[in-house]
Amino acid sequence: MIFRESGMALNLAQKLISEHLVEGSVTEGQEIGLKIDQTLTQDATGTLVMLEFEAMGIPRVETEVSVQYVDHNLMQLDNKNQEDHIFLKSACEKFGIWFSRPGNGVSHPVHMERFGIPGKTLLGSDSHSCAAGSLGMLAMGAGGLEVAMAMAGKPFYVTMPRVMGVRLAGSLPPWVSAKDVILEMLRRHGVKGGTGKIIEYYGPGLEHLSAMDRHVIANMGAELGATATVFPSDDRTREFLAQQDRVNDWRPLEADKDAAYDEQDEIDLSALEPLIALPVSPGNVVPVSQVAGKEIHQAYIGSSANPGFRDFAIAALILQGRSAAAHVSLDINPSSRDVLENLSREGYLNLLIKAGARIHQTGCNGCIGMGQAPASGKISLRTVPRNFPGRSGTKEDQVHLCSPETAAVSAIQGKICDPRNAGFEYPPYKEPEQWSRNTDLLLAPRQIEQTELEKGQNIQSLPDLDPLPDEITAPVILKTGDDISTDEILPAGARVLPFRSNIPKISEFTFSQLDEQFYRRALDTKEQGSIIVGGANYGQGSSREHAALAPRYLGVRIVIAKSFARIHWQNLANFGILALTFSREGDYDRVSQGDTLSFRDLRAQLLQGGSIRARINGTDDEIILHQQLSERQIEMVLAGSLISLVRRSA
Repeated sequence: MIFRESGMALNLAQKLISEHLVEGSVTEGQEIGLKIDQTLTQDATGTLVMLEFEAMGIPRVETEVSVQYVDHNLMQLDNKNQEDHIFLKSACEKFGIWFSRPGNGVSHPVHMERFGIPGKTLLGSDSHSCAAGSLGMLAMGAGGLEVAMAMAGKPFYVTMPRVMGVRLAGSLPPWVSAKDVILEMLRRHGVKGGTGKIIEYYGPGLEHLSAMDRHVIANMGAELGATATVFPSDDRTREFLAQQDRVNDWRPLEADKDAAYDEQDEIDLSALEPLIALPVSPGNVVPVSQVAGKEIHQAYIGSSANPGFRDFAIAALILQGRSAAAHVSLDINPSSRDVLENLSREGYLNLLIKAGARIHQTGCNGCIGMGQAPASGKISLRTVPRNFPGRSGTKEDQVHLCSPETAAVSAIQGKICDPRNAGFEYPPYKEPEQWSRNTDLLLAPRQIEQTELEKGQNIQSLPDLDPLPDEITAPVILKTGDDISTDEILPAGARVLPFRSNIPKISEFTFSQLDEQFYRRALDTKEQGSIIVGGANYGQGSSREHAALAPRYLGVRIVIAKSFARIHWQNLANFGILALTFSREGDYDRVSQGDTLSFRDLRAQLLQGGSIRARINGTDDEIILHQQLSERQIEMVLAGSLISLVRRSA
């Protein structure tokens, strides 16, 4: 797909890419470099980003706006989390970065409230940074090292995606909301359906979706595996920015008339019904009516995937004069300080409290297993974006993903309930006429270059990463199935995330969800190196680069899979792990955990391109492998990491 020709009708994704293209050709499948206007980091990934930025020796960020949020690691069970918060604040002062203090809210809705601007690019060290596409931005998640490079003014490199156009028509019926729209997309296309694509929504149905409704849809575009999700900037966008007292940041943006798309889909909003994603994948979607009647023990409303004022207010109106069933924990997870303050001012917070809700601090919290963990084997209905195994903090969890309407009605009933059968009318709702804004917990950048970074005792320097050897003979120390998530490679949660800036310690949890003996086995093979074999869509989910860096620290040099999720594939290259895919049908089945694979002339094979051959020791079998790395990525793998490459060229 090439769209530089003069006079060609462009879709919105093409326009945004054209405005920011600084390297490469806009040809499908080719690597392009994009100028990044804004960056977003959060504390689970930001500590490494700041250490990486420090290692580059650059005095100040080169972006228009860079913001560091503290929203993940809010439970201060010991010294570690607050010491990291102090470190991040000192880094923001040193490098000229906005600092969103603990309690100010989840990064994505707060960024939308305060910084999102139509037409800009955003790169975030969180996979749900794509939520900003709701405002007409080209917003993408990436590994922390790539975000550090963008903060330094370097381009962001990505394979030129296809653009899937999704035309929306009609309007949502009662008891159906934006969550059901993205669940319908997941039902149709699955967790791999957006791989290598930008999803662009357009059509008359957009008139009936607010900017925050669009945020719900754009946020979970990450669960489709999409590179980005894009909405036009229209009157609904303008209304949101006016509410935030930022109407001057608005500009109209839309696809040209008669613009073409590489793929096409259409959703009649009026025909949608309440949907629910069953364990253990956001793509395991069925109608709520199909599983109605099953007993639940938790209903959780909030998170970056349903962060809008309306999402909490509609739940409050449903619960007004009613209460959650006696065996149900009703958990309310406010998304931002502004949303919480306005819920209180408008009386909705009191309705939730009267209904028996447990009100938690503004942040990610239970979405990443940081508190609010459900009972083992008991159903938890959540408005969060993901239900990967164990992500909630409970190993044998039963997390179902649904809308606030389904969660609230089911909380009252004590069982999964199609909200259309609630027995009462859908409550009327309208946006508040006034909006209270509170920016006290958002600190503007102060360039104090003489600031010393305050590194607590838990913050360790990044490990040295040696170049890729020319010959590797190493064991396959783990073989996995399809759709392995970064939560399963390196878990989040209150037990693990406090060590996010201590790679030797956090590596102890690598693959602990799948194989509790992995760490010990990896230590035994660390010196000689090791190999991991995975199935399709390996590394889906969170952008956390720890899922690449921790295995690398433990000696993993090669990962072979049927296919990779985009962000994790790039993270592997960033830290010098060679990502290869099987070229021939059946080769995945021929390799077993415990096999030893031998690679010869590996560096020459990479530089020459084409197939890479590996022999299974003790047999005559040879497997044929393929790599899709660009010349730039090959350089960083050969050097041992992107950091090594940057240092070498400095």
